[in-house]
Parts: sequence; structure tokens; C-alpha cells
Amino acid sequence: MTALRPLIAGNWKMNGLELSLDEARAVAAAVEARPPAARVAICPPATLVHRLAEALGGTGVEVGGQDCRAESSGAFTGDVSAEMLTDAGASLVILGHSERRAGYGETDALVAAKAGAAHRAALEPIVCVGETRAEREAGRTLDIVTGQVRGSLPEVLGGKPFAVAYEPVWAIGTGLTPTSEQIEEVHMAIREVLTAMFGDHGARVPILYGGSVKPSNAGEILRLRDVGGALVGGASLKAADFLGIIEAA
Repeated sequence: MTALRPLIAGNWKMNGLELSLDEARAVAAAVEARPPAARVAICPPATLVHRLAEALGGTGVEVGGQDCRAESSGAFTGDVSAEMLTDAGASLVILGHSERRAGYGETDALVAAKAGAAHRAALEPIVCVGETRAEREAGRTLDIVTGQVRGSLPEVLGGKPFAVAYEPVWAIGTGLTPTSEQIEEVHMAIREVLTAMFGDHGARVPILYGGSVKPSNAGEILRLRDVGGALVGGASLKAADFLGIIEAA
């Protein structure tokens, strides 16, 4: 079964002002000059989605959002719908990030509803899953992660573009990374669930790794079995670092 093209996506989180667009332009220029093996996307804060989409239009770099509301519109002050992201020029959206699950109490069911909204608005969801340090130490990693996969992906995604991102919570922004064996074990378990849920399509969906990915470890991680790309946090804020990861794909 031929895998889909790898995806390297940058999650800027709550970082980025107008000047940050220059870093994105530098990434796009390098991608245009030397097209990489992987797809490349940058997910800035909502305030920059439209401006980034305009700045990168016609380049090989896609633009995504960092979250969306399940509803298409309504009295939800401060929230952004999937349709709004599409209207602003986004083609992808990150959903279910551990920071949303932990800080805002997002459940698998809510993440699944948001993934359905992304599908409704022609956005490609990147659905995040991952265990905490306590869950790993308790030997519950595979149960937690596979349960999140089953609960966070609606049936409507069958045959549609989407990705799953495995981000061990204890590795995000800490400089720590699981061993190669640990990453492969989780990615293979996720692949089994995706194949059971979506058949041949599930056997090809990219499974990204995220959690302290940087140029120095990207090559080793991206060569692992069933690793189909990376969801990159802090290292995506600077063009030089992000390009180092893109080139490793």
C-alpha cells in the first residue's frame, strides 16, 4: 500500500506578529527553490491566517488554523468556525492538541465534532493524540492513544484527507523525546486502528510525530516505520530551523 506524501506542519501556537510573516516567506522561498519530498504547512494564530495565506499564495506552502468551533456560526464570542478559516485562506486545521484537551477540557467527542466541521468546510484536519507522563509510567500509553484515535475521528473522514499527529504530552516543549522504539510502537498501534476504521485509506493516512522535533533529531524520527511527517512547535518559528526539518523528510 503506497503511503500518502509526508506532511511537515508548523504549529506557531500563540506566537507571531506581522514581522513573523518574513520567516514564513523565507520558508516558502526555499521550498520554491528546492521542492522537498514532503508537503509543508504553517499554522499561525488566527490573526495571521488571512495575511499568511495572501503572503504564501501560489507557493508550495499551505496555511492552516490551530483550532475551530464545531458549529458553523452563532453566539460564540471569540471562537472561529471552520468556514471562517476556509474563508481566510486556510486548507488545514489542527484539532485536539493536548494543550486544548488539558487547558479547555476538550473530549474525544468534541474533537470528533470539530473534525466533522473541518470536513464540512473542506479543511484537512490534523487530529492530535498523546499520553501524559503519568499515563506512560502506568503502562497505559497504547490504551490511551488508540482510544483517542477511535473517539476523535468521525466516520465522515473515510476516504477524505486527514492526518493523525502523535504527540506525547510529556515531550511537547520539554526537549525530551521518546526512544525510536517507543515512537514506532505507538505509530504502529495507531496504524492498526486507522486500518480497522477506514480500510485501505486508513493504511495510507499520514501519522505525524510531534514533541520537541528539531533539525538535530528530525532525520532519525522521520525514517522510523509509520512516521509520515512531523507536527513542529517551537522549531517552526524560525525559517532556518523549520527548513532543517523539512529537508530531513
